[in-house]
Amino acid sequence: MSPRNRHRPPAGRPAAPPPGTREPSGRSAPAGASAGVPAAESADADADARADRPADDPAGERARGRAAYEALVQRMAGSGETRGGETRGGETRGGEAGGEGAAPRGGKGGGPAPGGTGALPGSTAAAPGSAPEPGRTAAARGSTAPASGGLPRDVRRWLAERRLLDEAHGQVRSPQRALHDLVAEHRSRIDRYREELHRGLDAVDDVLRLLPGMAPTRWETVEAEFFEDRGRLRDRLEDLDALCREQLLCMRTAFPGRDVLEAGLTSDVRLLERGVDLRVLVAARALRGTGVARYLSALMDHGARVRVASTVPLHLNVFDRAVTVMAVGAADGRHETSGDVILHSARLADSFVRVFEHHWATGHPAASTVRRPGTGGAPEDYSPREREVLALLAAGAKDEAIARRLGCSERTLRRLLTGLVAKLGADSRFAAGVQAVRLGLID
Repeated sequence: MSPRNRHRPPAGRPAAPPPGTREPSGRSAPAGASAGVPAAESADADADARADRPADDPAGERARGRAAYEALVQRMAGSGETRGGETRGGETRGGEAGGEGAAPRGGKGGGPAPGGTGALPGSTAAAPGSAPEPGRTAAARGSTAPASGGLPRDVRRWLAERRLLDEAHGQVRSPQRALHDLVAEHRSRIDRYREELHRGLDAVDDVLRLLPGMAPTRWETVEAEFFEDRGRLRDRLEDLDALCREQLLCMRTAFPGRDVLEAGLTSDVRLLERGVDLRVLVAARALRGTGVARYLSALMDHGARVRVASTVPLHLNVFDRAVTVMAVGAADGRHETSGDVILHSARLADSFVRVFEHHWATGHPAASTVRRPGTGGAPEDYSPREREVLALLAAGAKDEAIARRLGCSERTLRRLLTGLVAKLGADSRFAAGVQAVRLGLID
């Protein structure tokens, strides 16, 4: 047929309408097809465009992917595809006979072995460098185009992301091989992220070393006990007095009633007899309370050191520089105090000790305020123990012998002597002896 008559219809047959034009019967060209473009190519383009869009149904995409993978495996099992000259039936290997009864090339074989791959159905799978067998037709060899080309793009992408499909080599991978590759890739990615994280942390540390002022602040948890009932607080203070071993520092802005003072005096005296260093700093206005002078005089008689300051900022006790008991103000500021708190912190206690020492240095001894200077009080103001100490001093006994006689430590004796000297209004032991004789305390 000549080129001029190639598209001329045979005699008696009507000519086909041009592509894209309406047929006389009212039928038009397939939707999506354009002039000069085959309908199949236009449909493939539409399918690819739909596959490029994100999947609105992940469950449906997963189901389609699994179904496509199972279909590929079944087709491979039915076609007996080879890989590197090794049949999936396992009867021939590298083109050599496997023995009597070996299956011919192209016979039935299994699917992809665990951990291996299989050629896609429809792709050539001859061994490298081998020539096609003579006499095999194109239909027997199969098409050279990858079989995955017939799959929708979203399905191919689903299989490739799970390493079940290797489009570059036209192979379908077994689940074991795909799992191995996925784990290896993720492990490699995690190793890279770990290295990047370590480098980033090292960089942060290097910068922090250049900024010493930005070092993290050390936090300390402080145990605190709050009391609103003073009766419960006094019971707790008795426990703390019993545990005190070295030092007790007190600041007093006010004093309770006479009954409370007399009840607490016994505990304070026991504490002094154990050799605890007791120092009391009293606000001047607090001396006006009933029974305060007598209470302070008794403390000084047993070796306590008492000073008076014009102002005392806090009402507190510090036990062994470790535990602080102090009154706290009301949250609304309407009342002077709203309760008391016990803080178990050596750091806080050390801060309050510094406050105490500062105001202690500004005060003066309480002996000149509590008693009239130079009088020393009446003989009945001295306990039998104090008179015994004065008598031993007058007899010339040494501190060690006096402490042994009284059953106390030398440190406790020295505090007792200090209180006696202050109580007698003297400035030395000799002057205290002279005053004791004048009062008739000793012969």
